[in-house]
Amino acid sequence: MSSCVYGKLEADFEIKAPASKFHEMFHKKPHHVSKASRDKVQSCDLIEGEWGKVGSIITWKYFHEGKAKVAKQVIEAVDEEKNMIVFRMIEGDLMEHHKEFKFIMQVSPKDKGSVVHWTLIYEKLRENILDPYSMLEFVAALSRDIDVSMSAGN
Repeated sequence: MSSCVYGKLEADFEIKAPASKFHEMFHKKPHHVSKASRDKVQSCDLIEGEWGKVGSIITWKYFHEGKAKVAKQVIEAVDEEKNMIVFRMIEGDLMEHHKEFKFIMQVSPKDKGSVVHWTLIYEKLRENILDPYSMLEFVAALSRDIDVSMSAGN
């Protein structure tokens, strides 16, 4: 029995924040994420380009699975009408076990609040590497923290 080295994980969950406001946090203000979720994200820094622009490179310092970690990502795509953004990993802890790793976040408005849809697309370096369910849980929990922060008016 062999497992696949390519994978895709997805999750949907409801938030109270408006879709455009929530998307804007990741698109144009990711450096504010640490204020909304201090226990998970310590910082987000712009390395190259402009906040929210395709091709820009950002570095995240975060705490995951009991350890301080780093992620260097390029903004690969943005669709403001669909409240969608794609981050592609280029360096960092996730790349120790993956050849490719992308985070896609899309937020859809509802009658009250919105639905956040996270997609993780990845290629593992070896078959025996676990699928990144804990990273999907991490971005879901991070999104909930941001939603609570926005609802509190922070």
